Amino acid sequence: MRNCLAKIIPVLWCNASLLLYGAAAAKPAQPLKPADLASRVRLYRASPTPAHRAAVESWAIAHPKDAAVTRLALGVVAYEQKDYAAAIDNLRKALPQLPKIADYAGYCLAAAGVECNQLDGVPKALEAVRNAAAPSPLAGRAWLLEARARESSDPAGAVKLLRDRYAELPQPDGDATLAECYQAANSPAQAAEFYQRVYYHYVTGDVATRAAAALLTLRDTMGAAYPQPLPRQRLDRADRLMSAHLYRLARSEYESFVDQVPELEREQALVRVGACDYREDRAAQAFTYLNRLETHEPEADAERLYWAAECARHTGDDSGMMTAVRALADKYAKSPWRMKALVASAGRYLVSNRPDDYLPLYEAAFRDFPADPAAGMCHWKVTFQAYLHGKPDAVELLREHLRSYPLHATTGAALYFLGRQLEADGDYGSARACFRLLANEFENYYYGGLARKRLGEPRIQSASTPAKISEFLASIPLPQARPVPVQATPATALRIERSRALRIAGLSDLADGELRFAARTDGQIGLLAIELAASADAPHQGLRLLKVMTPDNLSLKLDQAPRRFWELLYPLPYRADLTAAAKRNGLDAFQVAGLIRQESEFDPRAESAAAAFGLMQVRPGTARVFARKLGLGRVNGKLLFQPLANLKLGTAILRSMLDQNQGNLEQTLAAYNAGPNRVAEWLTWNQYREPAEFVESIPFTETRDYVQTVVRNADMYRRIYK
Repeated sequence: MRNCLAKIIPVLWCNASLLLYGAAAAKPAQPLKPADLASRVRLYRASPTPAHRAAVESWAIAHPKDAAVTRLALGVVAYEQKDYAAAIDNLRKALPQLPKIADYAGYCLAAAGVECNQLDGVPKALEAVRNAAAPSPLAGRAWLLEARARESSDPAGAVKLLRDRYAELPQPDGDATLAECYQAANSPAQAAEFYQRVYYHYVTGDVATRAAAALLTLRDTMGAAYPQPLPRQRLDRADRLMSAHLYRLARSEYESFVDQVPELEREQALVRVGACDYREDRAAQAFTYLNRLETHEPEADAERLYWAAECARHTGDDSGMMTAVRALADKYAKSPWRMKALVASAGRYLVSNRPDDYLPLYEAAFRDFPADPAAGMCHWKVTFQAYLHGKPDAVELLREHLRSYPLHATTGAALYFLGRQLEADGDYGSARACFRLLANEFENYYYGGLARKRLGEPRIQSASTPAKISEFLASIPLPQARPVPVQATPATALRIERSRALRIAGLSDLADGELRFAARTDGQIGLLAIELAASADAPHQGLRLLKVMTPDNLSLKLDQAPRRFWELLYPLPYRADLTAAAKRNGLDAFQVAGLIRQESEFDPRAESAAAAFGLMQVRPGTARVFARKLGLGRVNGKLLFQPLANLKLGTAILRSMLDQNQGNLEQTLAAYNAGPNRVAEWLTWNQYREPAEFVESIPFTETRDYVQTVVRNADMYRRIYK
């Protein structure tokens, strides 16, 4: 009926099912019938054999109340298997009996009709989507189905339908379908325009590949009438290829720019040829190329200097790097490329402990680019160095940091070290005010935990708070999290009910999609996240879902969310084995749990790029040394994926590292993440008066965040499960 680009396979069924069930399909059929409908349907989707189908059908016979959802499941699987006649038969029977989720049955029924060219029933089936009990996640895709059904008989009407509903269409399928409809309406120029939108904006994926093929055909048939893409479109495609790490393809696209394109786009493309070489680890070659390249457009020239600085930084050529940075300051002082160069160059000096070199760069960055997202970090590097080395302007810089960057990730650190400086100056009342605010508003953060300990100090505990510090702290607009409610609104309750009906039918991918759609539209995100996480197959999956759906969860106080929320966000599987292993090695079990949550999120099959395995991310070489002492026998990947063995090895290794660091937890955690040699070097950089100063001095953001997160995790576990 149409060429392959027009076949918009409904992603909510086909793609999700392939992702979720493709791995299971390779497994042999299980001889035993699963205990519930959902399990039977999952098995049937993974391996659609007659026996598995019979197992699903027998459930409906034995449980008549589930007959309708069983029909829905059978219809979905038939659609996935391209047995459209069976899909239509089952879905027609299911549709009238599923008022709460009729849109799912109606959509799949319409999709099957379109695929087998039975178009008469498509509009009626799609009424279930239009009249859904709640706004349907399938609404935008339903317009595509309707347009496909009308394309042969009324292509102009199909085009009008899609143009009128353009804002609701899912992309890139919306543009691809519109292009097909324009072709059917004999409007090749407009078809080319929408194919180009797909091709130049989406550089990977099946739809992009088909758009490329369609454009080749149109170029051949239209000849001189073919509408040429805009230079900015071409540059955008090349940029997206580079962002996707497809550097050779990107380089080819950039090199295709010729003299007839505008000068700015041409020069930007030539500069980014060098950027591609840099990204492919040819920094020296790229540096030579960029220095020889002549650029006249200021924006392109500023970018050229930035990439030249990056190449020099990568090869350790500090002189070449700073030559480019100074040229940016002289010629393009306000260019965002200069800001990027300042931050990157300062970072090079930071990791080698050269404060005389990095502090001026960070200061120039936040002074000249106060609104840049990186300005807060730059200001903090200067501020913390002033505090660490007892500079006279340290207190004022800490106050300035809180005034200027109250929503930055370093706010907690600034409050803590301001309190510590005031404490050192004998102003215990002002210090108390800082710690109290920190403990109240950042209770789930690393520095919030430290503040609670400082508040227990007798001199701070008994001090009265001066009005001046209270006024200052009250003026700081701190972030406020939205509490997770206990009671669901009618809209949220309906979404959860719809998702559970789909889950009963074994359509967990659609159930998850319903909850995610509700989180974007009319539902209460926190409660939807709890429902989604609680329905996950494993604790680590639920944890990841909650992290993604509630990114501000650290700002919540414990009493601002139901206990179930915290238990899912900080799961504690294998608790008995974990506690026993920790006790055997003289460790705090909650500290071990905090480390595991950061290392593997309690996924026993976790494997890192550095070849570390299991719950505590143990490396085989290290494991062999300890396995002999523990009598665990031969170490292999299979052993490290066993939770009990991994816990025994990991806790023994952690105990040994703690002993090597004289029991200093923060140093041990830094070594666990970055290696003991780096930690030994960092310890020589300064005289640290407390562990927090060492932590804040760690030059690697990943390691610094890791240490703080593990300590914070342990505190959270202690408060949730104590």
